[in-house]
Amino acid sequence: MLLDTASLYYRAYFGVPDSVRAPDGTPVNAVRGLLDFIARLVQDHRPDDLVACWDNDWRPQWRVDLIPSYKAHRVAEEIEGAPDAEETPDTLAPQVPVIEEVLAALGIARVGVDGYEADDVIGTLTARATGPVDVITGDRDLFQLVDDARGRRILYPIKGVGTLQVTDESWLRERYGVDGPGYVDLALLRGDPSDGLPGVPGIGEKTAAKLLDAYGDLAGIMAAVDDPAAKLTPSQRAKLDAARPYLAVAPKVVRVADDIPVPRFDAALPHAPRDPAALEALAGKWGLGGSLQRLLSVLQG
Repeated sequence: MLLDTASLYYRAYFGVPDSVRAPDGTPVNAVRGLLDFIARLVQDHRPDDLVACWDNDWRPQWRVDLIPSYKAHRVAEEIEGAPDAEETPDTLAPQVPVIEEVLAALGIARVGVDGYEADDVIGTLTARATGPVDVITGDRDLFQLVDDARGRRILYPIKGVGTLQVTDESWLRERYGVDGPGYVDLALLRGDPSDGLPGVPGIGEKTAAKLLDAYGDLAGIMAAVDDPAAKLTPSQRAKLDAARPYLAVAPKVVRVADDIPVPRFDAALPHAPRDPAALEALAGKWGLGGSLQRLLSVLQG
């Protein structure tokens, strides 16, 4: 089980009231909400391995170099020689280091790679896995990893993590008319304002799905643009032709990396805390209470 950790702690932050606070009055709603999420996921799915995948760089320069608008609207501050600072709610940012400390004390693997997003860590670990993989994320970009033959599913939270949309190939085909790899082409044609991906102007999701159904993939669509006999409308042909510079680079930006240098780590689900003393101190300082006890109880089970 691979967690898109930031996706989950953002959901926890907005789903748990900020009246949930530590003894010193600091909000800990994201920390406690994430612990509750993990407890429910482990209880419901009993994974052998669990990895909290991390954004060491939420907006990698190599993606920005290809598409400068990539996540540009979420930059709070540009930092020379380091990842740009992301716009983050004032009361969430201080909770992220607490989450790191709690995961370390629990012994839950937390894996990030400099210069890459959590999506790329997830893509690499999924590619390397020898058994089934469940990815927990609220990010549709990762639908591209769905692969029934290899047991790769995306579990997309609908309400908390108690209600998850099980995203497999049949669901993808019914909803979007594509398979996992086809979702990359659909996404880059359609665009994604939340990630600053412009898409092809005038080509929406339905048109993109129809083009992919007719021509197979992006390469097939562009071959049709160059083929006067292909049954594209003049408008579609003109729009796709004008978008060639974007379409030449977008696949590398949208497709998650699957071969990044992930460090060695122990992914095994812990049954007892790695550092009980540190965990006890963190629980007291931050008032983690029932959330932590529920997770410990589930892990011991």
